[in-house]
Amino acid sequence: MQIIQAFVDHINFIGAVALFLIGLHTVVTKKNLIKRIMGLNIMGTSIFLFLVAIGNVTGGVPPILQQDPNVNYINPIPSVLILTGIVVVVSMTVYSLSLTIKIYEMYGTINQDELTYLIREEEIHD
Repeated sequence: MQIIQAFVDHINFIGAVALFLIGLHTVVTKKNLIKRIMGLNIMGTSIFLFLVAIGNVTGGVPPILQQDPNVNYINPIPSVLILTGIVVVVSMTVYSLSLTIKIYEMYGTINQDELTYLIREEEIHD
């Protein structure tokens, strides 16, 4: 029974780890560049969930204009990190997708194996 209670108490952390592993699996095993970018986005989302789970305090209140030492306060730092992380992940996604578009225009494919073959062929002929 204690195992089930521990699982329920830490479900956010377990979910964050599961999402991260799904994203990592996508990045490592897929050859399509768009799918790899989606895997990176899933990994970023798992980090946001992890930061939300860290900042969660049961019965906590925001630390705004209160000086009571007997009150549990919510840590605002994870929320700030999430906002910064969202900007970083969106910027990375936009840049990656723009590079993928240029790669497709230049080589006609977004498959990693085909790109490797085409680039090696170019190097041989140059």
